[in-house]
Amino acid sequence: MKTIIEKLRLKLAKTRNGFVAKLAEAINIRTKIDEELMEDLEEILIQADIGVIVSTHIIDALRERIRVGKLTESSDVLEALKSIIIEMLQRDYTEMSDNSLLINGESETTTAGNDYPQVVLFVGVNGVGKTTTIGKLARRYRDCGKKVMMIAGDTFRAAAIDQLAVWADRADAILIKQQSGSDPSAVIYDGLTSALHRNIDLVLIDTAGRFHNRVNLMNELSKMRRTIQKVIPQAPHETLLVVDASTGQNAINQTKLFNEATELTGLVLTKLDGTAKGGIVIGIKHELNVPVKLIGIGEKLEDLRDFDSEEFVEALFS
Repeated sequence: MKTIIEKLRLKLAKTRNGFVAKLAEAINIRTKIDEELMEDLEEILIQADIGVIVSTHIIDALRERIRVGKLTESSDVLEALKSIIIEMLQRDYTEMSDNSLLINGESETTTAGNDYPQVVLFVGVNGVGKTTTIGKLARRYRDCGKKVMMIAGDTFRAAAIDQLAVWADRADAILIKQQSGSDPSAVIYDGLTSALHRNIDLVLIDTAGRFHNRVNLMNELSKMRRTIQKVIPQAPHETLLVVDASTGQNAINQTKLFNEATELTGLVLTKLDGTAKGGIVIGIKHELNVPVKLIGIGEKLEDLRDFDSEEFVEALFS
């Protein structure tokens, strides 16, 4: 039976071949550590869509290890890069910026009994896998015995409501919806009020993926947050941005935009199995310090995984 690392390694094959294999090749060609090697490694990182800022930081950290004598053999360079990236991904985690889901204060295995439902607000542009992520997460928590409700806050597209209904049925979750064109905040208010009466453990809120401009985005999301807090003052307990990993550097721009519009607590990176740009995980953490909490590495329910930085890097470099 394959280990978690082995399974993840297979799913991340495109990213691993996209830059880790090239790093290893560049290192193996040379018998000594010199500036030419540093430049080659930095170029490979940049070409892998990790980003100029992050690539420069990684190579500067590598140079520092060489300067203080911690790195003398070219054969140790790849292991040093691995260590640097893990350190970057684990930097500055606090209680509220951990990479674990803060649902029920712990995890999906926590027993029910809170006075209020736990609320997760999902944001992101269309087509990134938001609804699929909600459905898979709902199934996970239902399997742990939680009472789960989905709220169809994307009222701009009838197809979005229909898609969420399909996932609600698959996950055996309650769905609160209204007709297309309804006020999203009104749907959310009705859903949360119902959740209180039904003693729901977890509420997952879908939102529209397209807004006309930055001001419209901020106003709409601010209104939703105010509505949520009218019903449950402590909520939302998580605000997760869902991002398609294959968009590379554009994922950082999306994160900046949505982080301005609402207080993100974490990211869900989807479609990591189908892209060579999985290194964007490193870029987002380093540039924005927004933790990646979940990753999507396939179509199956179990392919929505909690993000573990050490497992992720180990799978890339093994």
